[in-house]
Amino acid sequence: MITGMTEHNLAWRLEHRKAHIGVIGLGYVGLPLTLAIARAGSRVLGFDVDPSKAKLLETGKSYIKHIPSEDIELANQSGLFAATTDFSRLASVDVVIICVPTPLSSHFEPDLSFVKSTGHQIAAHLRPGQLIVLESTSFPGTTKDILLPILETSDLRCGTDFFLAFSPEREDPGNPNFSTAQIPKIVGGEGTDAQKLALLLYDNIVARTVPVSSSATAEAVKITENIFRAVNIALVNELKQIYSKMGIDIWEVIEAAKTKPFGFMPFYPGPGLGGHCIPIDPFYLSWKAREYGIPTRFIELAGEINSRMPSYVVNELAIALDRERKKGLNGSRVLVVGLAYKKNIDDTRESPALVLIDLLESRGAVVDYHDPHVPTIPRTREHGHLANRKSAKLDVETVGSYDVVLIATDHDDVDYRTLAEWSNLIIDTRNACGRNGISGNHIFSA
Repeated sequence: MITGMTEHNLAWRLEHRKAHIGVIGLGYVGLPLTLAIARAGSRVLGFDVDPSKAKLLETGKSYIKHIPSEDIELANQSGLFAATTDFSRLASVDVVIICVPTPLSSHFEPDLSFVKSTGHQIAAHLRPGQLIVLESTSFPGTTKDILLPILETSDLRCGTDFFLAFSPEREDPGNPNFSTAQIPKIVGGEGTDAQKLALLLYDNIVARTVPVSSSATAEAVKITENIFRAVNIALVNELKQIYSKMGIDIWEVIEAAKTKPFGFMPFYPGPGLGGHCIPIDPFYLSWKAREYGIPTRFIELAGEINSRMPSYVVNELAIALDRERKKGLNGSRVLVVGLAYKKNIDDTRESPALVLIDLLESRGAVVDYHDPHVPTIPRTREHGHLANRKSAKLDVETVGSYDVVLIATDHDDVDYRTLAEWSNLIIDTRNACGRNGISGNHIFSA
């Protein structure tokens, strides 16, 4: 129990930074977290199923572009950080933090296979006194109803032998203003002792912790944050289509509207949603709500609008090609600029640019891409057929050979002025040209 702290119990070790912490999953969430733990002065052992990641980390190299290798080297030099693929070492740590993917199935249902398999791995090595924290986003009840029973297959009891909590990840990859340690951490435990232990853990890592009454409440907080964004993005995506027919620039409308100091928060349209959270998390709640017989019409409508955006963009591109170049989409050469799901990172998870390429090619277009952050398309479950394609160069001869350039992601290190000069036709889904004061009768918003 947490009372009567001594150097031999977990509460004391957490408070004095003596606890050994394990993080499962060294991706876009787990790797920044391990580095933040090491910087805070606690020992951390990272677990991943990919041996190549562990080897790179051992040599001080990063495999995520917005995380510099210098950060890995500093963590290694501190002696506080190590990485492994040996899950039997879970028994050696005091805390296990789970940062594994929670994707959707092909039928838009939650795929918790990674959480479940990780739970079974932990159960096989679980020992008394450990704290387990799930950070992977899921529907309310996942921690208590799914992970807890798996952990108790070890014959240890939650709240007595081990402790369980949920603290949602809030990473924003590539955001220079908010690192892991700067973002407030929501913490919900299965019982008072688990709550107190999880707060002791994160109080040493992040600037501020926000306790909530249960793990289910913490899960609901994360789902709510992402549904809020998905719904508002759907709204501006729909407004964009309406205002376009009226000859009104949605970007100008948003810039003017956000001058109001209250009652308005700017969201921006795009070619579709990307990343691991916003396109996926709302469907987790919709799926769970069916268990209670509650329809989620608002959430599902937002999902439908956002999911249709790539088709809308391709149709607008085809219309512009026909009107401006007197060409059909079939046989036309298209250069997609920006493959990552958002600017200035190399993360292509759920990127709408991949959907755009598929839609364009299905209509007979010849498609290449350019992305300074993604030199080669990685293999993904949905778009494995695009894997290993190489980023095209941006030069006057190359760009001029395409009938149309489609700006799908507005990376800052693309020279849009020069790109506009070299291009025959530009379809800009991110206002990259307008934002940089670039105009021309061959540049169109979509």
